[in-house]
Amino acid sequence: MLPARAVQDWLLETENPSVRYFTLKCLLGRDQTDGELQAARRAIMASPAVQVILDQQHPDGYWLKPAQYYTGKYRSTVWQLLILAELGADPADARIQKACDFILTQAQHRESGGFAEKGGRNGGNAGLVLPCLTGNMAWVLLRFGLAADPRVQAAVDWITTYQRFDDGIATAPQGWPYDRFEMCWGRHSCHMGVVKAMKALAEIAPQARAAAVAETLARAAEFMLVHHIHKRSHDLARKSKPGWLRFGFPLMYQTDALEILNLLLDLG
Repeated sequence: MLPARAVQDWLLETENPSVRYFTLKCLLGRDQTDGELQAARRAIMASPAVQVILDQQHPDGYWLKPAQYYTGKYRSTVWQLLILAELGADPADARIQKACDFILTQAQHRESGGFAEKGGRNGGNAGLVLPCLTGNMAWVLLRFGLAADPRVQAAVDWITTYQRFDDGIATAPQGWPYDRFEMCWGRHSCHMGVVKAMKALAEIAPQARAAAVAETLARAAEFMLVHHIHKRSHDLARKSKPGWLRFGFPLMYQTDALEILNLLLDLG
């Protein structure tokens, strides 16, 4: 087994500036004024992966085609934003800000705050709001420093209001937004919707979490623990999600055991 110092040195190698950045920030506790942390973020923005994504961005902030922000898998706006956020791209960059404003304008359902897979005449289509997409976009926007934006708060409120944690109830939930996508809600809540909701809310600093956020996080964590992460809660000898033991990146709307375990660890 490698000594801890050797592992730390490996994580701090400059070859992968995203890993270096998150090691400095999350493992070593450096704050945003730290020179090494700032240099690592500059290196992220200059890295080939980030550069090739930003080079393909339209001046109006989107990728591929505006209306295909979600359905253009996996080269359109939603997916590029997810990758940029996972890599630790700089939220102060004007191109990142432009992309965030685009997705808020085009994909968010105005009345509820949820995010829809297709837009309508005035933002996201109410009948096409998805829990995993809402969680993912809320996480992206929070990670990019937009917690104070009322539209992002509306997305957080959507999660705390509508996200469910059903584990094989007798009758599927009725009414909006539950009656459109049985695969998302039904009698058993979609695991991916739960995980992405948990991921978004966990991005909020503990001291800034409202009571509804803390309660929703607790319910999401319990849902995953009851399932032993990837098993069937009513028969733990069976794996409900065996694919979650095959790790990869980027996860997009999917998840895996590592992402879930990291979230649970972050939540204590």
